[in-house]
Amino acid sequence: QVQLVESGGALVQPGGSLRLSCAASGFSFSDFAMTWGRQAQGKGLEWVSSIRTANGGATYADSVKGRFTISRDNAKNTLYLQMNSLKPEDTAMYFCFWGTWYERYYRGLGTQVTVSS
Repeated sequence: QVQLVESGGALVQPGGSLRLSCAASGFSFSDFAMTWGRQAQGKGLEWVSSIRTANGGATYADSVKGRFTISRDNAKNTLYLQMNSLKPEDTAMYFCFWGTWYERYYRGLGTQVTVSS
């Protein structure tokens, strides 16, 4: 049974940092790309970042490039998203996806990030 469990979301002030985690199980984590997406209230789902398998090469949406860093620990079956210099517009529910953005197999329940003073 596939499970993706996100954690680390919180209320943070603008300019602050958070690290999100996604614990994966039920599939061969190291063999697949993984993706973070987000959805702000009243808006559609937005791609944030993806990471490949072996060399961990990553891609980012322009809106987060230079502020967010995606990483993975294949030994722990865990995906991370380090978020720095957070802005109010980063407020959203953040989801972990098994797969690439265009070929998504499964999604976690999400973790809420709120950026507000």
